[in-house]
Parts: sequence; structure tokens; C-alpha cells
Amino acid sequence: MREMPSARFSRRAVWRALGIAAAALSAGVLSGAGVTPAAAASGPCDVYATAGQRCVAAYSTTRALLASYGGNLYTVTRSSDNTSTNIGLLSTGGIVNAAAQDTFCRNTLCSITTIFDQSGRGNDLRVSGGFNGQGTDGLARASAVPITIGGREAYAVDIEVGQGYRHPAPSGGVAVNGQAEGMFMVSSVEHVNGGCCFDFGNVEAQIRDTGNGHMDAINFGTECWFGGCHTPGPWVQADIENGLFQANTGDIASNTGNHSTFVTTMLKNNGQTSFALKGGDSTTGGLTTWFNGSLPPNGYSPMHQEGSIALGTGGDGSNSSSGLFFEGAMTAGLPSDATDSAVQANIVAAGYGGLGHYGTVVSGVNSGVCMDLANASTTAGTHVQTFSCNGVRAAQSWQFTSSGTVRIGGGCLDITGASNHNDNTPIEWWFCNGGANQVWQAQNGELVNPASGKCLTDPNSNTANGTQLVLLTCGGGANQRWTLP
Repeated sequence: MREMPSARFSRRAVWRALGIAAAALSAGVLSGAGVTPAAAASGPCDVYATAGQRCVAAYSTTRALLASYGGNLYTVTRSSDNTSTNIGLLSTGGIVNAAAQDTFCRNTLCSITTIFDQSGRGNDLRVSGGFNGQGTDGLARASAVPITIGGREAYAVDIEVGQGYRHPAPSGGVAVNGQAEGMFMVSSVEHVNGGCCFDFGNVEAQIRDTGNGHMDAINFGTECWFGGCHTPGPWVQADIENGLFQANTGDIASNTGNHSTFVTTMLKNNGQTSFALKGGDSTTGGLTTWFNGSLPPNGYSPMHQEGSIALGTGGDGSNSSSGLFFEGAMTAGLPSDATDSAVQANIVAAGYGGLGHYGTVVSGVNSGVCMDLANASTTAGTHVQTFSCNGVRAAQSWQFTSSGTVRIGGGCLDITGASNHNDNTPIEWWFCNGGANQVWQAQNGELVNPASGKCLTDPNSNTANGTQLVLLTCGGGANQRWTLP
């Protein structure tokens, strides 16, 4: 999808025979046959297969999406020596072996270079070309966003502006030219923006806008394409090219957005007359149907999908978005509402957690000053400093994790010298290594390092741009108080 000038207004298409009537098609309403929810050991693609809609693309950096899958999930490449390794599972049908990544990427940065397709179709995702096919995008940092799943460590695909992945058409089994399909993605409210376009789904064969209906992808973000959105996002929307649709008229008052830490997003489209959008909390409960009705006029009915797959960008390569991806899949054929609910139950049972919160850390001395990574540099030893709050995510959007680390750019807020707890020890950015000098606890507005008992401090209450923060005995002053996300 092409980015708007003011973007932030902020084959086997198989209808299930049971319960689907021609009248439902003409009315523009999607519904279908029921399905028995899969056992907890199964994955979302087992649920779809039981209902007759097999996954034709399935991706995750956290777990197997099929009980029978025992292959690799993704590849990471080290920046220090350009060496790569595959990251697999602890067991067939199980959880990612994140410890293998931790070992391989220790004291360096790694990027995710391939996300493997678990469906068996070979639709692996690799770096996307840039906007309109010019150049190439960047790659997601592999260790930037730690989480837990089933109580075990895992990592997200952390898409930042200028990054994205793609599998070019022909993609085996993916819907084309008006065939029916469904798709889901697990994302998060913690890391979104209003840029175009954090998408997952079916896009153009070439990296360019080829017209209305040539895309069929889930979008999750705060971009209000048509203007006048009724509630704050982020919203689950359909990117079906030249518009992010909450309904067939553009926006809809009933779509109040999804605001849980982990969000299940769903889109399904019969390819001819109808589409539906759903969203829910990936850790509890069911799904809300945001829209279920006819496709928009003017070229969207029937659809004209081209069968490439994108993650993190629009169909034309628009890459001004950010977002988190944990898992997602695409099907051949239209899933029923009961199947959607069973997939949601499977996601909830997986046990996502541990993400923490993103945001700025604001000085207690001056509310216009933020904790800042100097020049957004991910060189070991880079100063952590005070700087005017400017909304630059790469320098000022910090992730507070459940383990106590404070992260940015794939690294951690670090006390220089590991065991050096002396007053006025400088604070820096360093590769996350599990050290006690990288653990922080929020206590009464202060950030305390438990190993030393001392506080993150703006020395002498000097909020001038470029003042390096230090470790200092806690004294309760405004220069040791921070407004946290």
C-alpha cells in the first residue's frame, strides 16, 4: 500500500458445505461450519486442518504452529563476523530454543535473516525490497524484545521503520485472483505507530501498487487512513490496497481498537463478496468481530490477490511502520467463526507473557528531558544520557522487561564495569548478558540497581543535552526520580 501524505490521522478455495448458503454470499456475511477445538498440544495449523482449511504459510519465532513440526523457526546472523545459525525448537511441536540464540549472539548483535515457513510449502520470509522495489529493507534485531511463552524465554520479530520481510509470488498455495483465504497474526499494543504499513498477508507479486483488491493483508497500527476515526487505535484493519479498511466504508464507530499487551488479529475474505475482521487478547478470552460484511466497491469485489507474502510492510514496500510479530499463518479456504474461536483458544493456551512495557523515561528535574541513547548508537559503551524528548524511538523508547532489564536497540541499560558500584560510575549501553549490573527495579519513582542498592542519577541535576547518567547513592532528589512508561 502506498503511504498517504498525512498518514497519521491520529488453490483450493474450499467453502465448508455445512452451514454456508448462497444467500449468505449475496448478503455479504461470512459464516461457516463448526469445529471441535484442538487439544492444547496442537497448534493453530492443526486447528485449521481439522476444519478443512490447511495452512499454506505459517511463521513464528516462539513456537511450532503444528504438533508435527520439528524444524527450524528462524535464522540469526551475527554482526560481529556475519556468521549465521538456525534457531529451532526444544522438542517437536514445542517451544523455541531461545537459549541457543542467547549463546550464539552473546556480546554482539544478531539480526533475523530468515523466518521459516512451517506449512511445508517453502514460503520462507527473507528481507524485503524497499519502497517500489528500490534497494532493500533492514532486518529485525533478533534479541531486541524478549518475552515468555509457556513460561519459557522467546523473542519477538521487532519491526522498526525501514525493516520488512517478503516471500515473492508464486507462493505455494496462497490465494490468487479472488480465491478465499483466512489469516491471523499475534502482535502487541506495546510497539505500534501510525506509519504505513505494519501488514501481514497477501501482497503484490512485484513490490508496487497494482490497484484496488490486489492485496489482502492484516494491518495493525494507529494509522487512520480515511480520517475521522472514532476511538484511539491501534485497530485491526484490512489492507486490501489503497486503503486501510475497518469496514467496507472505511472506518466504523464500533471498532474501538485492541489494547491488550498481546493482540490476536484476524482477517478472512471469501475473495468475491465478503470479508471479516476480528481481534482479541492473546492471553485470555475470545474474539470481538469488528466487521463482517460486503467488500468495498470500486475494484475490491471480486478480489485480485497476487500471492506474495509480506510482513511489516505494505504491498508496494511502504516501510514507515513499526510493530511486533510473534506468530501468524495463512490458510487456503475460508475458516468458519467456530474455527476462528478455536484458533484463539489455542493461542491463549500457549501462554504468552513477559513483554513488559515500552516508552520514554522522563526526568524528574525537567519534564521536557528524557533518558536517551546517544545518537541511537548500538556500539558497546555508548553513553546513556539526558536529551530533549523528541520521540525518536531508536534513542528514547525503552522496554522494561519482566526480568528487570531495561532495553533499547537490542542492548541493555548497563553499569560500566560490571561489578563497579562506586558512586558516579557511568551508565552505558551494552549487550544484554544477564549480569546484575543490568538489572533495575522501580521504587517510588527511582530506578534502583538491586546489586548495588544505588540509583540511576542525573548528576548535579544537569539536564543539558548530552549529560551522561551515573550510578549514585539514593538520596530521594528530583535528579533520581523518573517518570516511567
